[in-house]
Amino acid sequence: MKASSLPQPAHTVALPQRGWKRIFAFFGPAYLVSVGYMDPGNWATDIEGGARFGYALVWVLLMSNMMAVLLQTLSARLGIVTGRDLAQACRDNYPTPIAYMLWVLAEVAIAACDLAEVLGTAIGINLLFGIPVLWGVIIAGVDTLLLLLIQNLGVRKFEAFIVAIVAMIGGCFVIELVLSKPQPHEVMRGFLPNMPEGALFVAIGIIGATVMPHNLYLHSALVQTRAFEPTVQGKRTAAKYNLIDSVVALNAAFFVNAAILVLAAATFHKNNIVVTELQQAHELISPLLGTTLAGTLFAIALLAAGQSSTLTGTLAGQIVMEGFLHFRIRPFLRRLITRMVAIVPAVWVLLTAGESGTYQLLILSQVILSLQLPFAIVPLIHFTSDRRLMGEFVNRSCVAVLAWIVASIIITLNIQLVVEQVSAVLTVSSSWLVKTTILLGSSVLIGLLAYITIKPFLDRTARGRQRPKVFTTPEEGARLELEARSYKKIGVTIAFSDKDKKVLSEAVMLAKQHHAELYLFHVVEGAGGVVYGGATFDAEAREDDIYLRRVADALSKEGIEVYCELGFGNVPKAIVRLAQQHQIELLVMGGHGHRGLLGMLMGKTISPVRYELNIPVLIVR
Repeated sequence: MKASSLPQPAHTVALPQRGWKRIFAFFGPAYLVSVGYMDPGNWATDIEGGARFGYALVWVLLMSNMMAVLLQTLSARLGIVTGRDLAQACRDNYPTPIAYMLWVLAEVAIAACDLAEVLGTAIGINLLFGIPVLWGVIIAGVDTLLLLLIQNLGVRKFEAFIVAIVAMIGGCFVIELVLSKPQPHEVMRGFLPNMPEGALFVAIGIIGATVMPHNLYLHSALVQTRAFEPTVQGKRTAAKYNLIDSVVALNAAFFVNAAILVLAAATFHKNNIVVTELQQAHELISPLLGTTLAGTLFAIALLAAGQSSTLTGTLAGQIVMEGFLHFRIRPFLRRLITRMVAIVPAVWVLLTAGESGTYQLLILSQVILSLQLPFAIVPLIHFTSDRRLMGEFVNRSCVAVLAWIVASIIITLNIQLVVEQVSAVLTVSSSWLVKTTILLGSSVLIGLLAYITIKPFLDRTARGRQRPKVFTTPEEGARLELEARSYKKIGVTIAFSDKDKKVLSEAVMLAKQHHAELYLFHVVEGAGGVVYGGATFDAEAREDDIYLRRVADALSKEGIEVYCELGFGNVPKAIVRLAQQHQIELLVMGGHGHRGLLGMLMGKTISPVRYELNIPVLIVR
């Protein structure tokens, strides 16, 4: 079990005992998340919506923001209550192949988001300094590595830096709104739901740009940096203050997005101008508003949005990679890999379609984010609605229903978009390879979504149907006939900690009492074991194997027949496989109150192991 996906260890931001300082100490994670809600991809969809459809899509922004508040609140609560981020929870609760597929989709979403940040930064550099966009893309591939140094200053200073950038962006658009002079009654009319013809693609792009999947992974990890008490009351307090943090920060992001859309409607739609690129918007804003200040503020805010978003994108990438794969690399290397993935399509579009193609690429990146969104939302809702994981913090019925309504809206819109786009491509394309690839890819994604949506419901239903056998009370004075149990094969999980002695003592006593064989199991969780399974035998696996054999040799001197074997990858599944393979009749496991594997056993391993095995499981604490 890893302590944290972040460079800053978990629970290291101290919390004052009382007063406003305590409240403000919780503020920060949602502001880091909020910058993803105002990145350059949002600019493209907001300007597109405002320029083409006026104020008609303001309600989509409002709906997206309300969805974001709900989902980010659930994400924060998952991290606070379980101590696991969303990526870790997916790895713990889904089969390994499914978890890997979700990881790939999360990485695609992060790459799409980073693509928008690369283009936004490059365009901002171009607008301010006249540097060609292609060279701006190259610069964007290097500058973020320098900004990663800010993380070394600590979580609070890093958060303060991001808040300052958010304030800069907001200040720029306050001035822009004053200069554009929008019609208040037209803006208010935009809050009434209405979908003009041809607006669905842009509306889904707005949703994808606003409710961003990687932010759900990010938020569930960031909230764990606060040193709140791991008690029920401590978690309740943390959840309350993080709710306030989310509402304030995300409404600030809503203001920025709404300001961009309203600015585009009041400036471009009013003059019947169709904007096809951010550079065009920059060039037209100054003459339409009558001052060069408008264009300068637009460029500054765009550059700031690209830079701030790329920092939080780096954190999200680290969390996703380590959470799903239990594999950590240095932040600058992670940043470099993600940025290279984003730079390749950006350079390709610039070389083939020119700068005009970057705008549609921005829109496409946000649609990709929206298509990936259900694969983060559905697990999040399932986990926060599972009483085994959340205890008394489980979603109330009304919250669960509302969350599923949000998920249904997003999934329905995405399916409609996929059907439209796939139909268009299949109609135009004559290549059987293209058609087969599209149909196969769509089928796999739909099947995966159906699995992660339905399977947890079926599992909970199956658990609910399990009823304990009724024990008939014997008549007064009658003997109670009990069934004598004898075990020939006893398994014991070893965590390589100072608490193994208690677990082994219990197992040895039982083995002697029943004249049973003893099987020692240990699961290798390192990156090699996770990715390659039993095919790997790296340094960690070799050291674990040596240690396990020494323990077995020592126990053999007690007159017990002892065997040992390593498992690899997912801990619960590996233990179940080993127990079934060796036909274990009784399994002894370590329990609560420990770090590492033993800490993981209590809440994340014991339950699934007990559920999968139909043998007695003895938990030693």
